[in-house]
Amino acid sequence: MPGPGYLTASASKIIVFIVAQTPQQRKANEKYAKSEAAKRGKGKTATKQKQNSKSPVSTGWVVVLAFAVCGGLAFEALRIVPELWSAAIEMFNRKLA
Repeated sequence: MPGPGYLTASASKIIVFIVAQTPQQRKANEKYAKSEAAKRGKGKTATKQKQNSKSPVSTGWVVVLAFAVCGGLAFEALRIVPELWSAAIEMFNRKLA
């Protein structure tokens, strides 16, 4: 004969029905689970360390890409700055004269 929580429909079939836990059973189950967890020690989630994620692109390629993107701007600024200085000096000289 099956234990509590089972209802036999025939000799070949067993129908399972769910019995709700009482607060006392729930409390006892939680206490038991805590004691079992303490016996086993810390779980994997508690001791899991953060894995260092390595970039798929090397530092050298990042530098090359940064130079390609920003280097053009730097060279353009170096070309424009002397023109700007000469224009500023001309305006200053016109106001003085």
